[in-house]
Amino acid sequence: MKVILIAGAFALLFSLFGTPLLIRTLAKRGFGQVIRDDGPSSHHTKRGTPTMGGIVIIVAAVLAYAIAHLFSGRPPTVSALLVIGLVICLGLIGFLDDYLKISRNQSLGLSGKQKLITQAFIASLFGYLGIQFADLQGLTPISQNLSTVRETTFVLGPILVIIFIALMVVSTSNGVNLTDGLDGLASGASVMTFLAFVLIGVWEFGQSCIIATSANCFNVRDPLDLAVLSAAFAGSCTGFLWWNASPARIFMGDTGSLALGGALAGLAATLRVELLLIPLGGLFVIITMSVIIQTLYFKISGGKRVFKMAPLQHHFELIGWGEVTIVIRFWIIAGLSVALGLGLFYAQWVSV
Repeated sequence: MKVILIAGAFALLFSLFGTPLLIRTLAKRGFGQVIRDDGPSSHHTKRGTPTMGGIVIIVAAVLAYAIAHLFSGRPPTVSALLVIGLVICLGLIGFLDDYLKISRNQSLGLSGKQKLITQAFIASLFGYLGIQFADLQGLTPISQNLSTVRETTFVLGPILVIIFIALMVVSTSNGVNLTDGLDGLASGASVMTFLAFVLIGVWEFGQSCIIATSANCFNVRDPLDLAVLSAAFAGSCTGFLWWNASPARIFMGDTGSLALGGALAGLAATLRVELLLIPLGGLFVIITMSVIIQTLYFKISGGKRVFKMAPLQHHFELIGWGEVTIVIRFWIIAGLSVALGLGLFYAQWVSV
């Protein structure tokens, strides 16, 4: 278990001390946040704050994961490498989107269609590769069975699995992207969810069917190494949060939000707890649903709105809540969601 602590500690240090360097670099190049004119007026003071902070989150997590393996002397697993590949590719899409916004000096980068198509392609490739690379026990990184709070006996088959994984990755990456609207909100909520995956990975390893041949054992290919990767992302997000908390000195941008959403979805898929991502990422689900509800009601009602503004955090800003108050209360919701998810995971294990 030392390797988990090593990964988390190094990621925290790299992110904590690397973020100020990135802030200075981005500030020199003028890579500042572009603010929507139709957003809350309080956000206009954030115009020009360095963005693309997701770069340091990704780099810190990957470096820390690699260093942890140098300490352990064990090679990286296929499952973790696939998740890292997914994160980097989605991060590159977000980086391009951020760069276009900055270079054009407007809040629109890639079109929604362009982002969805590229995300879906990367996610589908991740799903396809995930059902390859069987180990000696015949386990692949991603199961072809439906996974809820654990793997079920319901077989989806390769095509449905790839489609399901693509939908999950695209939904989660955009969910985190929508949540990233207030200082520290997305990074703080992500830390909690990554820590939950650390606990799930460790538990699945301890109750692996290779070790414990009981009725409720887990058939997961690389749970302990996925816990190491989860710890690395939790550490990098925590270090970044030090500088991203209100008043933020840097934003993660789409570079970070799309990558973090991909990491969460990738870990849920490879740990075989796909539908458990809904309660674990409850805050991201709530905020995404607020946008869907607002959009559908606007179209059905002929221009009327449910919320003053979507995503949901901006609605509360417009009714007078302070930014820090919203972030703290939403963190509480995120924490309760994680507790619910872990409770469901443990309750299912006990009941088998």
